[in-house]
Amino acid sequence: MTESRRRKAPLVADKRYPSKGRKPATSKRTAKPAGKKAAARKTTTRKTTRKRTRKKSGGNGGGFFRRLFRWVWRLIWGITWRVGAVAGLLLALAVGVVYTSLPDVDSLLDGRARGSVTLLDRDGKVFAWRGDQFGGVITADTVSPHLKNAVVATEDKRFYRHFGVSPRGVASAVRINLSEGRGPLSGHGGSTITQQTAKLLCLGVPYVPSEWESEAAYESDCRQGSLWRKAKEAVYAMAMEVKYSKDEILTIYLNRAFLGAGARGFEAASQRYFGISAAEVNPSQAAMLAGLLVAPTRYAPTNNLQRSQDRARLVIGLMEAQDYLTASQASTARSNPAQLSEAAAARAGGYFADWVITELPSFFGTDTTDDVVIRTTLDQRLQKSAEEALQYIFQEKVREGSKAQAAIVVMSADGAVRAMVGGRKTRVSGAFNRATQALRQTGSSFKPFVYATALELGYSPLDTVVDEPYCINIPGSGQWCPENYTRKYYGRVTLADALKNSLNVPAVKVAEVAGLENVRTVASEFGIESDLAQGPALALGASESTLIEMTGAYAGILNGGSAVEPFGLSELKLLGDDTPMMVKTSGIGERVINDKAAKQLTWMMMRVVSEGTGARAQLPGWQVAGKTGTTQAARDAWFIGFTADYVAGVWMGYDDNTPLSGVTGGGLPAEIWKETMLRVTEGMTPTPLPMLAPDPPVRTAQPRQQRRRQGSGFENAINNLLNNIFGN
Repeated sequence: MTESRRRKAPLVADKRYPSKGRKPATSKRTAKPAGKKAAARKTTTRKTTRKRTRKKSGGNGGGFFRRLFRWVWRLIWGITWRVGAVAGLLLALAVGVVYTSLPDVDSLLDGRARGSVTLLDRDGKVFAWRGDQFGGVITADTVSPHLKNAVVATEDKRFYRHFGVSPRGVASAVRINLSEGRGPLSGHGGSTITQQTAKLLCLGVPYVPSEWESEAAYESDCRQGSLWRKAKEAVYAMAMEVKYSKDEILTIYLNRAFLGAGARGFEAASQRYFGISAAEVNPSQAAMLAGLLVAPTRYAPTNNLQRSQDRARLVIGLMEAQDYLTASQASTARSNPAQLSEAAAARAGGYFADWVITELPSFFGTDTTDDVVIRTTLDQRLQKSAEEALQYIFQEKVREGSKAQAAIVVMSADGAVRAMVGGRKTRVSGAFNRATQALRQTGSSFKPFVYATALELGYSPLDTVVDEPYCINIPGSGQWCPENYTRKYYGRVTLADALKNSLNVPAVKVAEVAGLENVRTVASEFGIESDLAQGPALALGASESTLIEMTGAYAGILNGGSAVEPFGLSELKLLGDDTPMMVKTSGIGERVINDKAAKQLTWMMMRVVSEGTGARAQLPGWQVAGKTGTTQAARDAWFIGFTADYVAGVWMGYDDNTPLSGVTGGGLPAEIWKETMLRVTEGMTPTPLPMLAPDPPVRTAQPRQQRRRQGSGFENAINNLLNNIFGN
């Protein structure tokens, strides 16, 4: 009983398993330890998990910062996309507003505020340009492909891929500027062609003369590079990208870009530098033109051809790198750099061109708004002759480093100016013109007008006058005693010999006999418009005049005694018009002295060159008439002379009136004249001078009393003069 009580009945679960092979059931006491181990393992697993979690999250503090960071990021992102959306809408609105204000492309191609002046020589060949040259409209389709490629390669290689603004270009420009030690917006701007076009259009603000101090001030304002201006420029550029096609934008750019030497647009520049259309330029010419965009004045080939060619080589390299040129084409372009046209290389008549423009009404010249074409009297062969002669004398016969200046004028007997040199630097524009602007004392070159007056009054070149010490009391100045250059006196001499040897005392005496007022009248009627001296020093050239006035007055002697107005314009037309608006065929005016007097004076002046002070001006085989002139202390030296075909005047001196050293009118000025005329007369057949040898002498000139010239008839004046000199 006791054992049966102790034995427990089998569990129901035990019946599910067969007794064979069944593991004996474990008692509760045995199972307890197994439960504790499992619990321990679970606890260890939970601790390990918590450690790993804490390690990843940094503990409870890491979770806080993580949540904070997420919150801040969401806040920033929320603000950013909203601000971006608003900015995008505002930008789109701004672009839309500008878009609506943009005109048609055709109205933007010629944006000049003033017109151009094209000057042709006497043969109709272009030799100079003034004003803003346009040249005509070109398009991205009609221009040479080489030029189109050169511009894109140089200025904006991503032109056909961006939307008007190139962030990559801006970033690259900022990086370059910073690396070169400049501010981020100083120097390279990273502007696209579209942005540059917007700047050329001044963001749509037209030039109104009344609102600006000058056109230069307007353009300076258009080019300012402030941050605000850049932002407006970007908006305008994007609006253009919406309004116009890429080729239309490029067309505007090609027509409005300034390319130096007054050329606006590539057509004008191509015509200006190469004498051909922009549709015809080859790779080397295209590269030179595109190279001007960075600095038009500095790289203009008319200023420095070598520098312009060096710049073109860089552009050729860019074209090759961007596959616009093959290696062979690039090599050929480098080996054959662009050269200037004959007219551009010569840059002839810079002084002459400036003078012609100043002689025009301003609305046809400096302030013209039209394109004007002027045919002039310039002979480029004669112009080259004068320039070469001046250069030769200063190289061969003037000490190195001398600052002495010289000027030359060559004209026909009717006043048509054929050549003009206003200074030693011949290839200039806008420079001080010593031929037309410098008022200088004339010295003995004035004496022909003294003798012209006497001859007009009936004197003969063979009449005599006494060369002797001579003094005159001048009211308010005291006694004045003229002396000859040699400080010697030669007694009784003929008027012809007195002029031949440039004697001062006889000239003063003859001027007093003829009448100082008459001498002033003759000189002024011959074209010397400057104020003439009132006293007897008038006869010795104390008055001032310009070289062109003096040369024109001598032309009056050559043409037989009629006044001459020097002129350079033959015909003026507006571009495209067939009917001239101005025409001039001659500068001959009223008669000043009779034909006989003019021819006798020519004979006297011929002896100045053949036997007298102007001997250095002799031309083999040619008859030459002329007169030397040297002022007090040799501050001015002149020689003016003529053949039967041309009259030429030469002046030499210092701009600051420093005395010349060892120079007289019969020296270097006469030699410059000779070198000029040797070149001018080359290949020409010598022609005799229109001169008249005098009749035998009949009387002596001795001053008694001045007589005024009365009108155009002098018979009574001559009779009275003879009575005063020789008695009744």
